[in-house]
Amino acid sequence: MTTPGVSYSLSGPSEKHDPAHLPVRGDLAHIRLAGKVFVPHYVVPLPHRVNGAGTQVLSAARADAEVLAVLPTGTGFQVLDLAGTWAWGQVGEADAEDGLVGYVPAEALHAVE
Repeated sequence: MTTPGVSYSLSGPSEKHDPAHLPVRGDLAHIRLAGKVFVPHYVVPLPHRVNGAGTQVLSAARADAEVLAVLPTGTGFQVLDLAGTWAWGQVGEADAEDGLVGYVPAEALHAVE
């Protein structure tokens, strides 16, 4: 995504970050981190909510990964990537900046309009 009339530049090394709470992977990061961390793609999150009986946030996109948290029904989850049956993103509402980052089953989420 490009923002008309806005350019980003980095000076010096990328900032150190807490991978559990800052939505950065080697291939992409949350758009709010543009100009702060270096990745090939910056993504605008898509707001979702947990449906059904809740779900788990996992450390990787596989059922046997470490469980980082359990999310009750209705919890906000900002989706940054959907791949196969997994969604990667950050727990919380659109303006939250310190929510837990991880993977949840895509079927456990529904989009918020």
